Amino acid sequence: MRSHWLSIAPSRSYSVRTDVIEFVDVDVRVPGPVGELTLLTGVSAKLTEQRIAVIGGNGGGKSTLARLTNGLIGASSGSVIVEGLNVAEEAPKVRRKVGFVFTNPLSQLVMPTAAEDIALSLRRTIKDKKARSARTSEILEEFGLGHRADTSVHALSGGQQQLLALAGVLACDPAIVVADEPTTLLDLRNSRAVAERLFSLEQQLVLVTHDLDLAGRCDRALVIESGRVIFDGAATEAVDFYRASVSP
Repeated sequence: MRSHWLSIAPSRSYSVRTDVIEFVDVDVRVPGPVGELTLLTGVSAKLTEQRIAVIGGNGGGKSTLARLTNGLIGASSGSVIVEGLNVAEEAPKVRRKVGFVFTNPLSQLVMPTAAEDIALSLRRTIKDKKARSARTSEILEEFGLGHRADTSVHALSGGQQQLLALAGVLACDPAIVVADEPTTLLDLRNSRAVAERLFSLEQQLVLVTHDLDLAGRCDRALVIESGRVIFDGAATEAVDFYRASVSP
């Protein structure tokens, strides 16, 4: 397979933000049945664009890269810096800056009802119970879930669950949103609804996805295979590279 390494400059300029995620020569290794398994190796990149996609095959290291951004997984060597903070040293501060959306929303919906789940996200920033309740209602309305406020999170549709999970993340007012395959479990209509909400965000978005149409809408994309970034450039070029690399 041909490889385009990180030193190759993209062919177009990106919309650059002050929010920065930086990977500095990062390796991730975990214990395996026989010795260590390498999940990522030699990853170095500075992510400053508004919308960044991470694409590649299953098991290549995409989710590992995403989880490094807020300390869900730690680097074995090298460092991950988010807005000047070393994730390994200041994970609690970093997690307040980086909101993480999981593939399965039930991994992060922890309260019985939709309203209670949003209210939980607001407890740190809104201490007054009435004010918190009012803001909860506003958020649910913004996401089209006002009529589901008192509904069990388990009774919501898959799309509603994912929108609720995203609403809870955004209620914490992160600077960066990392979404790990957020549309994988959804049907076409709900995938579009979640995708449009993600692409409307003012926050920096890091989107791990198998949906190459979504990836192509980003400013930049990283292609990951066997734990290495094998292409880093304009999203449309990265998608073309990935399509060519998996063609028979």
